Amino acid sequence: MNAEPNSAGGARVAHPATAPLKRLDNYGLLGRSAAEAVGSFVLVFAVSVGVLGGTGGISMPLAVGLAVAAAMVGFGYVSGGHFNPAISLASAAAGRTSWKALPVYVLAQLVGALLAVAILWVVFQGHPELSETRQIFTALANGYGSEYGLGFPLASALLAEVVATALLTAVFLGATSGRRAASTAAFAVGVTYVVLLTVLTPLTGGSMNPARSTAFALFSENTALEQLWLFWAAPVLGALIAGLIYRSIDLTVAGSVKTGGADEIDHDDEDYDGDIDETTAEDAHAAQKPAKMKVDKPAQSTAGATTASAGSADSAATAGSAGAGNRRESDAEARGFFDADDDESGRPGTPKA
Repeated sequence: MNAEPNSAGGARVAHPATAPLKRLDNYGLLGRSAAEAVGSFVLVFAVSVGVLGGTGGISMPLAVGLAVAAAMVGFGYVSGGHFNPAISLASAAAGRTSWKALPVYVLAQLVGALLAVAILWVVFQGHPELSETRQIFTALANGYGSEYGLGFPLASALLAEVVATALLTAVFLGATSGRRAASTAAFAVGVTYVVLLTVLTPLTGGSMNPARSTAFALFSENTALEQLWLFWAAPVLGALIAGLIYRSIDLTVAGSVKTGGADEIDHDDEDYDGDIDETTAEDAHAAQKPAKMKVDKPAQSTAGATTASAGSADSAATAGSAGAGNRRESDAEARGFFDADDDESGRPGTPKA
């Protein structure tokens, strides 16, 4: 049996308490919506680099990618780190976000994007030499046709935006699932933004985000508003494609595990997210203490053997339960914080039936 750790004075060493991980729904829908609004603000504000960056600064795609990665690390643990209506829709289609929270998320993202563009408008209006502020925002808005960018037609712009949004949301869903660190998911999504925006900017200005397109269109000339429908339709279609494929794969894997034998189930891959029991490390350590066994006299060999066997079984069960709890907590701590959400089933990140 393992001896209880003691200090120099003979007293039992106190183990520091481990704070339980929080699920996203612990922050409340209002708190999560506020985090989405702030993240959307950061993302859209970075688009202004396309005008302010000049030739010597960083490019707009790189600025947006860095802003998204920073926002995911800074606010993702509160809301899930969407900051984009297309990603929120894909997450709902994949069973990771409840449908009742989707409109609230989208509204918050729109508010954050509009606030960012409104502040940029005030900043540009204050410059004495910038008399045509609306033209600046028209250049930052999304569009297509002969009068925009390289002159790609409607069909090309639609296809490019659908494919790019599907790829972006697929990377997000994949990067934020499983036991991955938050920085890893943020890096993957940020790099994806950079690559896809680099491709899309000459074609459509690079949207993949209806909130971003709407905010700049409202402060631009009429052409941007007339073409805004495409930058809602394409991201919605791309998000649904990625979300439904992701959900079908999850359901297929879950069905194969459910129908498989007990030996085929890998319990190390169970999706616990942050939904763990609120026990401290000291409680877990106390639970790991093996039960003391009383040695009976030889004359009572039969009863003693029975008692010893029962005590060993109880001790093994207690230690096994505590070990499973520790492993469960360790798994939860090693995971990223983006894939948990307000799923009503009690296990965030698990597709709904």
